[in-house]
Amino acid sequence: MLIRFLYTIGIYIYGFIINLIAIFGHKKAKSWTKGRRQQKNIYKKLTPNDRWIWIHVSSLGEFEQARTVIDQLHIRYKDHKILLTFFSPSGYEIRKNYPNVDMVLYLPLDVPRNIKKFIAAFLPELAIFVKYDFWFNYLYYLKKNQIPTILISAVFRPNQYFFRWYGMYMRRYLKYFDHIFVQNSISKILLEKYLILNVTIAGDTRFDRVYEIAQNTVDYPQIEKFISNRFVYIAGSSWEEDEKYIYQAIKKYPDWCYIIAPHEVHNDRINKLKKSFKNSALTYSELNDNNFDMSKVNNKNILIIDTIGILSHLYKYADIVHIGNGFGKGIHNILEAAVYGKPIIFGPNYKKFQEAIDLVNLHGAFSFNNINQYLEILDNLYNDKTCYNNAADVCKNYIQSNVGATNIILKYIDDKLKETW
Repeated sequence: MLIRFLYTIGIYIYGFIINLIAIFGHKKAKSWTKGRRQQKNIYKKLTPNDRWIWIHVSSLGEFEQARTVIDQLHIRYKDHKILLTFFSPSGYEIRKNYPNVDMVLYLPLDVPRNIKKFIAAFLPELAIFVKYDFWFNYLYYLKKNQIPTILISAVFRPNQYFFRWYGMYMRRYLKYFDHIFVQNSISKILLEKYLILNVTIAGDTRFDRVYEIAQNTVDYPQIEKFISNRFVYIAGSSWEEDEKYIYQAIKKYPDWCYIIAPHEVHNDRINKLKKSFKNSALTYSELNDNNFDMSKVNNKNILIIDTIGILSHLYKYADIVHIGNGFGKGIHNILEAAVYGKPIIFGPNYKKFQEAIDLVNLHGAFSFNNINQYLEILDNLYNDKTCYNNAADVCKNYIQSNVGATNIILKYIDDKLKETW
């Protein structure tokens, strides 16, 4: 009780700090506070007879892990409404109009008075948390109100605070979940060591999502004309450090076609990137203009993607995919490329991503630390067809062998929870 009281005080302090820095113009903090203020009266608009399923995600990455489950719940449970909550503005702003849910909200701050109002208003028949966004007061009150609560796509590591000497109190809250679906056996073994036994290895729902995308691919005729049978190098979510390497590839292989989708697509970033390639580049917006003269493509070999939402479909056109931010905090999503059976390259910071570790070990993906390693990888993939084909097969087979997490989770919901509805 004392620990939860201290935790709650800490949450109040956290909320106060966010509100304070919002006053001084911090953009993300302003969105965080403004969004929560605007939804204070939302409870008055709810209909008492509505039956809610609640999914909570931290931000956009966790949403993508929950997406296939959300979409299937939308299809299967027509007599229920779906509530989606976000903690972060970056996820909320992009998915606040997601069509397969009935309401999208910011998660109210994790303090008792907020939670009591929230639960009384929605009375969710099922609560789903994703990966590792844990809010201990919410878990306490969900358990207290006997609301079935599950955790999906979870990953646990020995160095997490749950498993340190000071994490014993927080670890007990993991037992408040009715069931935990983990991505790998390491997580399951670790939980069972601490007598958390309601655990199933389901895998990563992102595999289901990328597989679904690949089965419903979108064609881009203008890009196909731009490619024009050339060898295609696609850089997804690139940062400036990645582009230093791409410049060297362009020098060595000027006949290739390069499609670069930078991580940020604001005007300054796009204009600076285009200028760096001088007269060799054009943007997707230019290419996609109905009045664009395709004869201008003849002397261009670089296409800069200046919009969001199409990259996952573009990977099918690649021969080699370069995933960005390997020299930053960590690489972006590699599964979207692997599903098409494309060899993948990236910088050295990939060790937090199990799929990247797996594919490097299987020789479907390749990491580089310097320009010599980078060019050697490109040479091998371009000139050695056996090396290339093996890498492509590894990536495609890896995805196919890991599909199915969504069905495992939904079976649990159908078999174990639907009977109480």
